[in-house]
Amino acid sequence: MEHPENSAEYAGLQVNSGVTQQSIVNPYLKRGRFRRHELSVNDMVEGILKGDVTILSQAVTLIESVNPDHQQKAQEVIDRCLPYSGNSIRVGISGVPGAGKSTSIDEFGIHVLREKGGRLAVLAIDPSSERTKGSILGDKTRMEKLSLHPDSFIRPSPSAGSLGGVARKTRETIILCEAAGFDKIFVETVGVGQSETACHSMVDFFLLIQVAGTGDELQGIKRGIMEISDGIVINKCDGDNVDRCHMAATNFRNALHFFPKPESGWLPRVLCYSGFYGTGVKEIWDMIYEYVDFVRKNGYFDYRRNEQSKYWMYESINEHLKSSFYNNKVMQQRLALAEQTVLAGQKTSFVAAQELLDTYFEEMRR
Repeated sequence: MEHPENSAEYAGLQVNSGVTQQSIVNPYLKRGRFRRHELSVNDMVEGILKGDVTILSQAVTLIESVNPDHQQKAQEVIDRCLPYSGNSIRVGISGVPGAGKSTSIDEFGIHVLREKGGRLAVLAIDPSSERTKGSILGDKTRMEKLSLHPDSFIRPSPSAGSLGGVARKTRETIILCEAAGFDKIFVETVGVGQSETACHSMVDFFLLIQVAGTGDELQGIKRGIMEISDGIVINKCDGDNVDRCHMAATNFRNALHFFPKPESGWLPRVLCYSGFYGTGVKEIWDMIYEYVDFVRKNGYFDYRRNEQSKYWMYESINEHLKSSFYNNKVMQQRLALAEQTVLAGQKTSFVAAQELLDTYFEEMRR
């Protein structure tokens, strides 16, 4: 564009057109050199069995992918790692947001690695946005000690809309971590409070973290979450909050007497500790190991593992049926038409759903 300042009436003033804006991308950049080498199934399995956390991370990313080609490859990796799994203590950790789950895991993990040795894997589940479907995945930043420890592996994963406080592929990730030599597994839930059944169905010990002095103590005594807890711990028991924590612990102990006795025969215990100062952590680990010894002796440990395997078989069936329905090309067309009829008020949502299912089953018979 010609500058008006260069006209005759502005004698002595000259404005140059300037230089063309250069691209921010280096023109000499060779994109091919940054392309990641795709590992084969054999390479992944060998790397996992050697304890290579880089390959383990790539394998977890593979099983979390929704690409059908990736899913088939991931299933092969899981099948080959399955014989090397099952040799760990799986601990599920839940609690309301702000209860100090990540800080507590940092203290729990450092303590057990120092006292017992071995290797620890932390599977932290971060809630996904309902609008953008994205997750922050910042739990690792609150685990400063474990992040630097050579025998720890922290893997944040998005919940991706899965209910139950865990990610869609957490169960498979546990198998890979155990095959990689991690003998202690932490599964940190999103902290939704009441929908923790999925996490409970994949761990050996379910730990519920509570806080005191936050108002109505009755809100912490919820039947659903309390009945599946194997241990309850009151965090932030320090400073002026010590008396409140012990009072809350007493309330929880009294409440536990009104619940049916667990199948394991173990009466859940209530302990107080401080995740910030690291006090009372030893007692919590003593409780976990005592529980594991208790259920191993009475046979409940193996029984629970078998029941969990059966549970996830049915969950896998449900997931595959759902995926088959929505990925069917005929059903994708019918879904769009059914959606229009429902929005127009010509059919109810229940009738439209039944007709879609009938059409799907007819397609399957052909």
